[in-house]
Amino acid sequence: MQLSIGQVAERTGLSVHALRFYEKEGILAHQVHRGPGGRRVYTQQDVDWLRMCIMLRMSGMPVPEIRRYTELVRQGDGNEPQRLDILKEHQERVRQQMVQLQECLDTITYKVGIYEEYVNSIAAKAVGQ
Repeated sequence: MQLSIGQVAERTGLSVHALRFYEKEGILAHQVHRGPGGRRVYTQQDVDWLRMCIMLRMSGMPVPEIRRYTELVRQGDGNEPQRLDILKEHQERVRQQMVQLQECLDTITYKVGIYEEYVNSIAAKAVGQ
């Protein structure tokens, strides 16, 4: 199945501009083919790859690191240990982020509790008057 850049944008949530950026940055696993009139033609495989790259980017992987991972994938079999290293390092960074975010959430939850108690006590006093 062939997909236009607009269809890929719709399926991935990326803008057309972002798709062009990803292509220019060498983040697509396969070269994007051109159809009649020079328009980009994508496949479902491209969409699947982009979705994975979006997850890597959303979780904080820098574009150069995604590009390096993509280059390894493009090279084919034989470099799986390097790919694994990239993903394991990123996995550890994400785990550390999650710990930090949980600490932030705990602090915010504590503060919300304090304000809820205060606001409820004011409301109770106002009703009692």
